[in-house]
Amino acid sequence: MTKRELYDFVLNYFEQTMPSPDTELHYQNPYELIVAVLLSAQCTDVRVNQITPAFFSRFPTPETLAKAEQSEVYELIKSCSYPNNKARHLIGMARMLVEEFGGKIPEDFEQLQKLPGIGRKSANVLAAIIHKQPRIAVDTHVFRVANRIGLTNNSKTPFQTEQELMKYIPETKRLKAHHWLILHGRYTCTARKPKCNKCGLRQVCKYYKQNT
Repeated sequence: MTKRELYDFVLNYFEQTMPSPDTELHYQNPYELIVAVLLSAQCTDVRVNQITPAFFSRFPTPETLAKAEQSEVYELIKSCSYPNNKARHLIGMARMLVEEFGGKIPEDFEQLQKLPGIGRKSANVLAAIIHKQPRIAVDTHVFRVANRIGLTNNSKTPFQTEQELMKYIPETKRLKAHHWLILHGRYTCTARKPKCNKCGLRQVCKYYKQNT
């Protein structure tokens, strides 16, 4: 099977089994999404969704968050990972949004990465979900799944994985593909004990062939 054929098989499988994938972060507008994405770094979506209702009740807009005290933000997010850093980044992000972008999430990918707390992966998520740009964010799930299946050739970094996925996944499927790979890694191709017996990709999966 060629690399192109492998991609076609995998993408067709996901299209049939997950026709309408979406982020599991809860949000109502772009501002709420960027807050949730920032909080989600090295933290589960479940935990973030527990934190954000009270957070958005207190800070419903970038303008209100920009004026916040770090100690107050910390108290609302202290149950997530790295709350001190994230509290500082959240306020800095809000201030930059208000002062430089009129409270709007910028479309330009480089400008997104200038926001405090927003790295390449998060910028890809925001550009894809908010602005519908054909990008693929590579988190730990995407990195693991792509390497296991054989979509990438033992990529050593998330950036290498991103470049190879972008090369083979058509623009029209990239927005879904990001969610497909995350959800597959979260619920089927799990880190410690992948559920290969329940996976419809095992007949083409490099990991399955090597470990059975």
